[in-house]
Amino acid sequence: MTRITPDVFNANCESRQVLALIADRWSMLVIYALSRRGRRHGELKRMIGGISQKMLTQTLRSLERDGLVQRSVHDVVPPRVDYALTPLGRTLLQPLSAICRWAQSHLREVRAAREGAGHSTRRVG
Repeated sequence: MTRITPDVFNANCESRQVLALIADRWSMLVIYALSRRGRRHGELKRMIGGISQKMLTQTLRSLERDGLVQRSVHDVVPPRVDYALTPLGRTLLQPLSAICRWAQSHLREVRAAREGAGHSTRRVG
């Protein structure tokens, strides 16, 4: 079997699938929400505005399948399930935190660019 050097620009490379997973907005928000501590499903739903129950469940399952989130079921009544980042999931915190801080810091500039879109086309040549 031939090993492919990881290359996100190669359509046949699995690294592109990993990039797609973490580039998904819901995955990013769930990982960021779990950055400080484990949380329950309902707590995540309240914390992440706009996410549906179905999408949160799908996202958590996907992150668990890929080894980024651990699901812990506690043997109590009523049943309690917690979600926490795995050591692999925690490796995303530094780059993800930087992206979230960038988005918050540059919101005004992006908003201004959107409002001016179509007016600032630059002709070259």
